[in-house]
Amino acid sequence: MLRAMSKPLRAGGEVDSWCTKCKLVLNHRVIAMVGGTPVRVECSTCMSHHNFRARAPGEKAPSTARASSGTAGPRSTRATSATKAQQAALDRERSWEKAVSGKAVSEFKNYRVDEIFSEGDLIRHKKFGDGVVTRILDQRKVEILFKDEPRTLAQGLTD
Repeated sequence: MLRAMSKPLRAGGEVDSWCTKCKLVLNHRVIAMVGGTPVRVECSTCMSHHNFRARAPGEKAPSTARASSGTAGPRSTRATSATKAQQAALDRERSWEKAVSGKAVSEFKNYRVDEIFSEGDLIRHKKFGDGVVTRILDQRKVEILFKDEPRTLAQGLTD
């Protein structure tokens, strides 16, 4: 009789789960199990605790043909982290495109460290290009999403 090559799930083990905070399927540590199924997990990325979710909301369950092949249920792998990072980068770029596409040049403010910004402001930076303010971190810091990645920049600095 052949056994599956993957390790059985157990408390303290690792499993892929939908993270309710990160909004991605990521690697989690199993905190609690009922029978052979994880019920409570901890995200390895953001360290939040939440109920186990095998897949993203709205995602279809695996087909029965695949389930009968022994691959049903939670997986204990890390092989998909590269594709998760690629997907996150694509999602960021889509958000950026949605924010800046179709905007007039006059709608963009030139970035200066002495300016004060608000969420949603369109920014033109000499080095990083066009961006949109996504968060005000504090009085002196702002997060701006540029095409390649979000960056934390200074704001409201005076001489």
